Amino acid sequence: MSAGDTIYAPATAAGRAGVAVIRISGPGSGTALSALTGGGDVPGPRRATLTTFFDPHSLEALDHGLMLWFPGPDSFTGEDVAELHCHGGTAIMAALLEALSHVAGCRLAEAGEFTRRAFENGKMDLTQAEGVADLIAAETEVQRRQAQRQMAGALGQLYEGWRADLISALAHLEADIDFPDENLPDAITAGQRPVLTRLTKEIFAHLDDDHRGERLRDGCHMVILGAPNVGKSSLLNALARRDAAIVSNQAGTTRDVVEVHLNLNGYPVVLADTAGLRHSEDAIEVEGVRRARARGDQADLKIVLYDCAATPEPGTDVLALLDDGVLVANKIDLAVDAPRAGLGVSSVTGQGVDLLLDRLADEAARRMVGSGVPGLTRLRHRQGLEDCRGALLRALEQGDEELLAEDVRLAARYLGRITGRVDVEDILDVVFSDFCIGK
Repeated sequence: MSAGDTIYAPATAAGRAGVAVIRISGPGSGTALSALTGGGDVPGPRRATLTTFFDPHSLEALDHGLMLWFPGPDSFTGEDVAELHCHGGTAIMAALLEALSHVAGCRLAEAGEFTRRAFENGKMDLTQAEGVADLIAAETEVQRRQAQRQMAGALGQLYEGWRADLISALAHLEADIDFPDENLPDAITAGQRPVLTRLTKEIFAHLDDDHRGERLRDGCHMVILGAPNVGKSSLLNALARRDAAIVSNQAGTTRDVVEVHLNLNGYPVVLADTAGLRHSEDAIEVEGVRRARARGDQADLKIVLYDCAATPEPGTDVLALLDDGVLVANKIDLAVDAPRAGLGVSSVTGQGVDLLLDRLADEAARRMVGSGVPGLTRLRHRQGLEDCRGALLRALEQGDEELLAEDVRLAARYLGRITGRVDVEDILDVVFSDFCIGK
């Protein structure tokens, strides 16, 4: 990739549609726009203009549509950007993209290159760029809200605020080390320790979030566990409102994990059906049981299902697996008066299924909703914050001023790596502005 290239790509999904958009970004955007519109001038900034798109070589009319011009730096990427709004037919898109490929200096963009240029040109930080990807991938309302907050800069602002405090502390520490002969205030280094202590506690509290942000981004994993033939696959189908798993009266039909994705009141849930838990001599069923138990160990919530109309077989008691899960009694239509524990449902008649869905939605919300502070959404963020906290803990234990300053510098660098804004010149700026060294 080269920052001097002019790139282009469809900005809308492939397939037939009423309208499609092609985006162009780079120094040659105006030239490309002029080439496709018969050599005319670019339109006024941010004004949709009706035009005819031509093949620049044959001058054949390809389509009628709108062109828009966003001169840099006031554009998404910070560069000159043009957009072609054309009819969304496959042949039209192919023809326009082919025409752009023949414009000198233009090439097809790589995946994510428009957003990368926006980051490189200072239009957003790395957490905001990741928020763009999360917003596009969002499938539920709550996922959209989280991605929208991150794209708006809520997470980056939190980290940049911490980093600014660290840079200020480091500037004071460096001043105490590098300018001992200047008439500086006493106990500068000691005065920074409360700041470092506060930041360490705030970062620890941010990390101690039970992975709520990542769970919201990727989905809350729930697993249905139970003995063979208690109706696990039927319950999965009832909750999913479709035939996602094979249902049979023969015990042990499910041998592998079957997953469905649900949207429960805006919360993303990945629900898994598993093999019935029992002792078996069949090698395939043994492997299925192993996978079921492993999925149960990894799940955010266990749904333990039993048949309230039957007596459990020896070796199939799964109540010990319940932990903080949800106990569900299935087949209540066959045992109306039988005593039972847990939430009663019938996966055949649908009785109790809506109540179970509401309960699962509440459980998902409990595992995803946190405080008003933006949640961590990626392992990269978590690792950077862990490294930052580790550096701060070392700094607070240091007796040597230079080693303390070095750990604070590392802590600020770890935060800067999360947002992508690491600039050592910031430290010098604060030193000179705070202490007026050399007056």
